[in-house]
Amino acid sequence: MSAKKPEGLSIQKAVNALRKLDPELVPLLDAFQIEDLKPETDYYRSLTRAIIYQQLSGKAAKTIANRFIELYHGKDYPSPDDVLKTDHEILRSVGLSNAKAKYIKNISQAFLDGFIDYKNLGNLSNDAIMEQLVAIKGVGPWTAQMFLMFTLNRPDVFPTGDRGVQKGFQQYFKLKELPTVKNMKQRAEKWKPFRTVASLYFWKVVDGPFEW
Repeated sequence: MSAKKPEGLSIQKAVNALRKLDPELVPLLDAFQIEDLKPETDYYRSLTRAIIYQQLSGKAAKTIANRFIELYHGKDYPSPDDVLKTDHEILRSVGLSNAKAKYIKNISQAFLDGFIDYKNLGNLSNDAIMEQLVAIKGVGPWTAQMFLMFTLNRPDVFPTGDRGVQKGFQQYFKLKELPTVKNMKQRAEKWKPFRTVASLYFWKVVDGPFEW
């Protein structure tokens, strides 16, 4: 379930642009070093992993992800067919919630049915990809945005619903309360077309590297 590898995202190029687009970000951009993002081509692995990571700390999610892979002895990662043939309770046994086990099977079915056109997915616009992914039950906007950012390395994604981005935004701009989605979007207009990179820096503010 792999596709042609797109180009990665140059953090330095984006940082240089952001400095000019919004000078108020300069102290933030100077505070951390972030490595370039490298695209992934195994879309199935990326999406199922994103489900595992939902609403968990990076460390806890990584433990469950490793146990999930270990179910399929000798394989780097299971195929959609492998997962569909796995009993629901066995998936649950590695630490997946009832819902997540179902969602991973939903993604598996979508890939087997051809609902996800993985060979062409990387050629679509962000909005078209979001629309295709969120049509799978269990894949919400956050999961689709993480896919755009960390799998396809799209440079202009701003996950306003992500609590880490919200908190980093709040702390950096010294706000008394978490910002509203409207306020975040308005402020982020200046950062186009590099809002993905701005998001990476807000994650850094809160908890260091974004573990993925």
